[in-house]
Order: sequence, then structure tokens, then C-alpha cells
Amino acid sequence: MILISNPTPIENEINLIHQLFKEGLQLFHVRKPDFSTAEMKAFLSEIKSDYRQNLVLHSHHQLAETFGINRIHFTEKMRAETSEECLKKWKERGYKLSTSIHSMTDFEKLSDVFDYAFFGPVFESISKPNYISDIDFEKELKQRNNNKTALIAVGGITSERIKTALKYGFEDVALLGTIWNSNNPIENYKLCQQIALSY
Repeated sequence: MILISNPTPIENEINLIHQLFKEGLQLFHVRKPDFSTAEMKAFLSEIKSDYRQNLVLHSHHQLAETFGINRIHFTEKMRAETSEECLKKWKERGYKLSTSIHSMTDFEKLSDVFDYAFFGPVFESISKPNYISDIDFEKELKQRNNNKTALIAVGGITSERIKTALKYGFEDVALLGTIWNSNNPIENYKLCQQIALSY
């Protein structure tokens, strides 16, 4: 199970992130679209070095090496602007790459340098109200040919919807709003983790 950071800073954020890692969080996507390089440096330097190999950088990729991070994420826009040659160079340097897609056509055309891709919003988004897709995910995933890249469900993933997303054929789910908009992020994460592991 993957967790995406809240896009804007939240109270007690670093402590919560450390607690989530202690609860078994495997991958934490650092998505702070408005952070400057200095803000991103400050944020990353607060995360314990033991956990940095579990971080995935969405921006400021040049900081990955400095902080011992070996995973980077390409937004759709960034992927379109990056040459295949450049992607392969990241891969050759030992980085694991992920990206975001919004259609099955795009997924099928993906370069096999990507380990996994976020696809959604599968359900109505929690963090972006009224953000919903008209894709029939169950039907789309049945027609999938690309098996080199894992598909991760994003958008509106709550504890009640994890099993539905996995039944559609997604390999895993990524959480965002259900954790950060909750009164008890840790307990909510543990519940989601339990459900995902029992599937």
C-alpha cells in the first residue's frame, strides 16, 4: 500500500510520517507541488535517514541523490517532456520510476522503464471534491495488455473501497485524502493496511 503526502504542509506532519513508517508503511510519495527547492530540502532533511529509501520524489528530482532517495515519480506532464533516453539513464543509475496516467491507452503506450503507474481517480476524490472519472475501470482493466508495469488505484480510496479496487484488477492502492483528512490518520492507515493485506 502506498501513501501520498498531503500537497500542503499539515500540523505534526513529520511525526505522523515517522509513525506511519513504524506501522509498516512501505512507500511514501512526497508530492508537494508548491514547494521551492529550499522548502523541499528542509522537509526531506527532517525525515529520518532510515526511511529515505522508502520515499518517492514527485518534484526536485535533483535532490534524490543528496538524500539517498532511489525512487522518483513523473507526473503526466513531466513524462511527456522527458525523453526515453533520459528515463533510461535514471533507470541505469539504479532508480525505480513511477508515473501517473489517466487512460488505458496511455498505460498501454508506457515505456517499460516504469515500475508502476497511478491510474485514477477510480472513485470520487476525497482531496479534490467533484473530481471523478467516467472510466469503467473494471471493464478497462480486463482489456489490459501491459503487464510489465503495475497499476495502482488512486482517487477516493477509503477502507471500504480497497477491496473493490483490487477486484477491478489493480495491483495495489494509493491513499491520500482518507488519511490526511481523517481525525486519526494512524488508526485509519492501520485499518486500510489490514484490509489490503487480507485481500
